[in-house]
Amino acid sequence: MRNLALSFAALILLATPLLASDQPAITYPATRTVPHVDTYHAAKVADPYRWLEDDVRVSKEVADWVAAQNEVTFRYHETIPQREAIRRQLTRLWNYEKFTTPEKEGGRYLFKKNTGLQNQDVLYVQSSLTEAPRVLLDPNTFSKDGTVALVGTSVSRDGKYIAYGTSEAGSDWQIWRVMEIDSGTMLPDELRWIKFSTPRWTPDNKGFFYGRYPEPASGEAYQKLAQNNALYYHRLGTAQSDDVHVLSLHDQPDWDFSPQVTEDGRWLVVTVSVTTHPVYQVWYRDLSDPFSGFIELVRDFVNEYSFLGNDGSVFYFKTDDGAPRGRVVAIDVKNAARENWKQIVPEGKGTMTDASLVGGSFLVEYLEDAKSAVRIVSRDGSVIRSVELPGIGIASGFEGKAEDTETFFTFQNMTTPPTVYRFDVATGERRELFRARVAFDSKQFETKQVFYASKDGTRVPMFVAHRKGLKLDGENPTLLYGYGGFNVSQTPYFSASRVVFLQMGGVVAVANLRGGGEYGREWHEAGTKLRKQNVFDDFVAAGEWLVANGYTRPAKLAVQGGSNGGLLVGAVVNQRPELFGAALPAVGVMDMLRFHNFTSGKAWVDDYGSSDDPAQFEALLAYSPYHNVKPGTKYPATLVTTGDTDDRVVPGHSFKYAAALQAAQAGLAPVFIRIETRAGHGAGKPLSKRIEETADLWSFLYANLGMKLPRGFGK
Repeated sequence: MRNLALSFAALILLATPLLASDQPAITYPATRTVPHVDTYHAAKVADPYRWLEDDVRVSKEVADWVAAQNEVTFRYHETIPQREAIRRQLTRLWNYEKFTTPEKEGGRYLFKKNTGLQNQDVLYVQSSLTEAPRVLLDPNTFSKDGTVALVGTSVSRDGKYIAYGTSEAGSDWQIWRVMEIDSGTMLPDELRWIKFSTPRWTPDNKGFFYGRYPEPASGEAYQKLAQNNALYYHRLGTAQSDDVHVLSLHDQPDWDFSPQVTEDGRWLVVTVSVTTHPVYQVWYRDLSDPFSGFIELVRDFVNEYSFLGNDGSVFYFKTDDGAPRGRVVAIDVKNAARENWKQIVPEGKGTMTDASLVGGSFLVEYLEDAKSAVRIVSRDGSVIRSVELPGIGIASGFEGKAEDTETFFTFQNMTTPPTVYRFDVATGERRELFRARVAFDSKQFETKQVFYASKDGTRVPMFVAHRKGLKLDGENPTLLYGYGGFNVSQTPYFSASRVVFLQMGGVVAVANLRGGGEYGREWHEAGTKLRKQNVFDDFVAAGEWLVANGYTRPAKLAVQGGSNGGLLVGAVVNQRPELFGAALPAVGVMDMLRFHNFTSGKAWVDDYGSSDDPAQFEALLAYSPYHNVKPGTKYPATLVTTGDTDDRVVPGHSFKYAAALQAAQAGLAPVFIRIETRAGHGAGKPLSKRIEETADLWSFLYANLGMKLPRGFGK
């Protein structure tokens, strides 16, 4: 086994920002190192910035380091005179009415709306689509700084009550409360220590099932592994301490339980997961029999089984069992032997991303080369019709109940703002409910899909957007975005912030890398564990294609990604620093040897592997962004971003990576970290914070990619 020791360069270094105007040299804050060394399978690995893992809420030294880094970063951005014009343009484009796809619950329609620049979307309710909607919950009133977000809702069967969850400062921890919808009266119920769980009401409307974790010890809520999830029943008007324990397994602390109650109210169906990999066990219980126990319907973690609905004892599931791109099967729980399962919707050429049972039929959503297609299929498996979409893009929604005759969906693409439609399942009629009016002329831009070959010859799709008439002279500032993990597909959704970058004269490219879900299970698994390097090869090949085809050149090519995408950016910048002019890694998983020791990290082992395994340790160490920063290397201009209250990917990942990169940088390009305060992994971040952060990102690219703003921009 190799004996590995990391060395890091000086603690203080100077760099010159690549601005059009002369700027003073940058002095980075001094970052203390420690002689910490870990042993992995006889290999010695140094971790000189281990102290930066400490919780910023607890450690004064880490808090002081954060403040010092932010001071340098924000001072740098203040020297960019074009930042204010970029901020104004972002504000102008984000100032449009935004609607979510309506959902019909308890005989009521619920949707979120933002009038333009509200920090948080507001929840509205209406009894019919013809009456004026009224405000039900306005999270902008939950806190003075807009950092308390509405993260989930669940309406009782009779439409009388709504349970709703909030999170503070971007944390994954949620607090759930209950309100009477008509009167607005708050019930005394308050449920805590909940993550990733939505309450499911019982048909008597007297309570609901939900999952929660044990209360963490003081100071451990935002760092410690989340384990020992348990399922409970809460009865309205009672204290959480009186909730009925329904299900947990003390010998399986990593298992999570997600409840669903069938529409007929008879069955409690529990999906059991152990990682973020979409493989589940399924248990069920007959709620009509108070003495019934749980029955295991699917007993191993091998395939996806997503519950869609039921006809009596017949359960419908979307699964990749025997179909890597997905199919729908029916299982009669009274005769559940595998040989009795029935296929309803077979595997197709496209990847089945979702399905729902609405209006007596299945609405099946597919990705075909990362673009949406939707079909209506009867319960006997015959295709009734394809849903006519407004164009090439991404459609989402199509939820509802089995007895509903209507559903709703939203359509968009990279240069077409979202439009919300009502869809009649029986007739196929589509009616526009709302079209976003954004202050830009979409006809000036175009989006195309291209395909390129990765290092091993794999054909990879990519969406590319830019102004019409773009000159392919290699001089276009280009932003390449990627993710490549956890079965998450990258689709051509609309982004006001990306439109601003297009207006700045840039090109935006989104690569559909292996590790995602664009082509089903095989595509996902081709970018996991010992094959993770495929993802980085796909991303590098995307950059090389953009250069080879005249869109840009390395000095004008930036890469961006968040979370797993932050890992992606860190890895490719280490492997090919000369290919990129700038890098924007956000909330990234940067220490691949220790990620599984924090919060939700253990659930990621199915995608990444674990340093506890000798072979996987070797693979992880080979690309871990933090461990592969090489002193004396000329790295591209880099702006790392994270949030001080991120309890999904703890900010210590970004802290350690940024400190190592600052110490190693041998070139003149700046290396900064921007740490947002009272912000987490991204969800629920106030719009005002998003605008300010994006203004910093785009002005950083402006300064380091040699961009020129068009006349009148941001006026």
